[in-house]
Amino acid sequence: MTKAAPRERSPGERVLQAAARLFREQGYAATTLRDIARAAGMLPGSLHYRYPSKEDILSALMERAIDRLIEGVQAAASAEADPVERVRLAILAHVRILLSREDSVYVLLYDWRSLSPSAERAIARQRRRYEEFADELLAHAAASAELQPGVDLYLLRQFGFGAASWVAQWFDPKGRYTPDDIADAFFRYLTRGTLKLDEGA
Repeated sequence: MTKAAPRERSPGERVLQAAARLFREQGYAATTLRDIARAAGMLPGSLHYRYPSKEDILSALMERAIDRLIEGVQAAASAEADPVERVRLAILAHVRILLSREDSVYVLLYDWRSLSPSAERAIARQRRRYEEFADELLAHAAASAELQPGVDLYLLRQFGFGAASWVAQWFDPKGRYTPDDIADAFFRYLTRGTLKLDEGA
């Protein structure tokens, strides 16, 4: 039996993959629409018909990366019923995706400053979907376990997102820690703390 030929990527998909690779390799500012069209194997006019501006491509890539995060984290968390364990699995999936070296995720992490205010607001609304899911995970975990007095779940989520996203800045693929090592340590410090304090102090 002969194997079916692989499905040819759509023109829109070719554009996004080519743009993500170029933005990562040579930077958003240095990449032109003509560069993207050439890399995608199409005429500049055809590219302009699908994406009138370079920022439209950037926004589409960022939306794709956020969707990838939401889908990956939701799928990981849905495999577990225990609310606290769901948080651990969500952190693990989040870190794995951030360190996956996917071009669209790289663009999300490093090129957001290139967005205009209106485009940034649109991406912020998209990102809010992810934040709401994280808030729900934390609320369920907090309801199932006793928290330290005064824990603010909004600040906890903000600290958590900031720390997890910063991993992409310092992670070394050849270093001593794997993405799973980092995620496990993050969850352990988050839930158990780091200091063994004297209860009588």
